[in-house]
Amino acid sequence: MHDPLSIIRQCSLASVNRSTFYSPHLLHEPDDYELVLLVLIDAEYTLHPFYGSRKMVVHLGKAGHLVNRKRVQRLMRILGLAGMAPGPNTSRPHPQHKIYPYLLRGVNVTRPNQVWSTDITYVRLPRGFAYLAAVIDWYSRKVLAWRLSNTLDSEFCVDCLEQSLRSYGTPEIFNTDQGCQFTSEAFTGVLKLHDIAISMDGRGRALDNIFVERLWRSVKHEDVYLKGYVDMPGLQLGLTEYFEFYNIERPHQSLGNLTPIQVYQTGSGGGARIVDKFKERKAFFRGRTKIKSRDYHLKLNRLLS
Repeated sequence: MHDPLSIIRQCSLASVNRSTFYSPHLLHEPDDYELVLLVLIDAEYTLHPFYGSRKMVVHLGKAGHLVNRKRVQRLMRILGLAGMAPGPNTSRPHPQHKIYPYLLRGVNVTRPNQVWSTDITYVRLPRGFAYLAAVIDWYSRKVLAWRLSNTLDSEFCVDCLEQSLRSYGTPEIFNTDQGCQFTSEAFTGVLKLHDIAISMDGRGRALDNIFVERLWRSVKHEDVYLKGYVDMPGLQLGLTEYFEFYNIERPHQSLGNLTPIQVYQTGSGGGARIVDKFKERKAFFRGRTKIKSRDYHLKLNRLLS
């Protein structure tokens, strides 16, 4: 039996610099209590995506879990979460990717296939995470395509986009956030090829893609949290059933209790609008100023008459 080769000898035979070799480290698996905290943070963030680590500490304390903010910050980083309020580094697009302006503020969405959007969320499994992407039609709230992945690359997002284009044609505007998956040339190139106007959320603006955020809340609270999936095949099967239910059977209050497929097919009963608060507030105060000016001149005329 031969003695094992030393690290120096192994590096020499493999033509690898010794200073670049690092000993292997075992992956740390969270303990049972940490998994409980992850589930609680995940559930609360889905309900209130504007919660940062401070509010999450308060929420956990009310639930009987006294944990400090540093631990909550670490757990939120594991889940890839950050409060949606404006702040430093809450969204990190690739530095070499082009960022497109947001095109939907103040726009009335009045027909199917006028505006589509997409986003990514995560689904916690016992031994890791799955990532879910979906494309939704704003007018009808219909889920046009969705894909699961165990990595956060752009490939499954592009696949989801291409499936929706093959099945439903092309929208006029496609909206995303500034994540590197959506700013990549692989993703934006597909949109440019089909002459689709590209729109991207402003940084720190939680409401710019509100319809997909509402979809994630429904998916998690109506399916994922109830069923507690343990692996990718089970999650794939369960979400297939849920999205069919969501599109065909589930009534939407915002659609007058119609289903997304009814609204999409008939082209009536839907609609959407992201309010341009700045312009509308400016118009409001401009109107108030005109009224005050008119009242002033009326009073002046009475005094002079």
